Amino acid sequence: MREKTAYVYIMASKKNGTLYTGVTSNLEKRVWEHKNNIVKSFTQKYNVHNLVYFEFGENILSAIEREKQIKSGSRKKKIELIEKDNPEWNDLSKNF
Repeated sequence: MREKTAYVYIMASKKNGTLYTGVTSNLEKRVWEHKNNIVKSFTQKYNVHNLVYFEFGENILSAIEREKQIKSGSRKKKIELIEKDNPEWNDLSKNF
């Protein structure tokens, strides 16, 4: 059986604002859920609605491992990861 693809992503409230790191097999759907406050959650409470970073994982297990790695890193490391490819912190979901 073929494993699903997966994504690790970071959402932000604004540039240098509150960050949320997550993992999903359907990035577009998950970002929509965050933006529309479908689930009472951290992202709803802190208005974390901008997709500022994502990366593709080969399978859900590797994506979960990468998510843990990112979450265990410092805030500075997360900001460096975001700004490497998205220095203006643009909402990448606008490209969906």
